[in-house]
Amino acid sequence: MIQKSNNSVLYGVLAGVSIIIFFLLVVSIFQGFAFAILNLRSLWYWIILLSIGFGVQVGLYTTIRHTALANSLVSTSGVISGGSMIACCAHYIVNIIPVVGFASFASFLTRYQSWFFVLGIIANIIGIIVMIKHLRMMKGGIR
Repeated sequence: MIQKSNNSVLYGVLAGVSIIIFFLLVVSIFQGFAFAILNLRSLWYWIILLSIGFGVQVGLYTTIRHTALANSLVSTSGVISGGSMIACCAHYIVNIIPVVGFASFASFLTRYQSWFFVLGIIANIIGIIVMIKHLRMMKGGIR
């Protein structure tokens, strides 16, 4: 009997690494690669937690039957994780846009930077819990 290969760990790792690359790419575009690396080093604990959570979700996603709920969870979590990473550093982006209204927006982003990360991590945890429940239900109705 030929067993189907399960690449869920590979996909999870690739997703986690991809979101870190996304962060580096976006910050590099606006502030340069050296600054992006410096930012990654100073915020590594938040970024690693977000990327692990997203990677776990993608790994789980590849092992379950895809439903509208599973599709929306992974999509939403990816957007929130990536958005949280970008929001944490978006106040640097407004430095290149000298418009009056953006100064208060930059101040807001700076002030609540850690809350954006917390929001992303909470979204990851909720997504992981829901996917694990879905996986258990698929494997014989266990709740």
